[in-house]
Amino acid sequence: MNPSNAQVPPHGRPEGAGFSLVELLIAVTILGALIAIAVPWFEGYREQARISTAIGDLRTLDSQLKSYKMSNDSWPPALNAVPQGNMLDPWGNNYQYLVIEDNVKAKGNERADKNLVPINSDFDLYSNGKDGLTSRQLTSQKARDDVVRANDGRYYGLASNY
Repeated sequence: MNPSNAQVPPHGRPEGAGFSLVELLIAVTILGALIAIAVPWFEGYREQARISTAIGDLRTLDSQLKSYKMSNDSWPPALNAVPQGNMLDPWGNNYQYLVIEDNVKAKGNERADKNLVPINSDFDLYSNGKDGLTSRQLTSQKARDDVVRANDGRYYGLASNY
């Protein structure tokens, strides 16, 4: 009986041996493929959560602006005049606010749809979105990721879905 053959178990691998290089490469490849699939999927959920947070913030600010109007008989001159007016959007930018009603200076600067018709008659309230850029017209490439309040508060969501 050969002593070296006595130590080899029936599965053909000597006791205490680890994984072969080929087995490790296969495991790393599979793990890499799973990560390549999971990361974009997870990022999509994170972005959707940011959009939902911005929509919630816009609803809160809308309520506070309307409350200010009822108490003072005019719209606040700036967003920081309401309790949560200094908060940042989920991408770290300030929310944007423009009084339209009875404001001659706002005419021509209000947010507009593809036909350049203003989307609000009282005030504009929006986030510049992920890229931090915006444009007056919602169909512009810079404005597509903006989270907007439209139809005087009857719509909250992405400009690209409006």
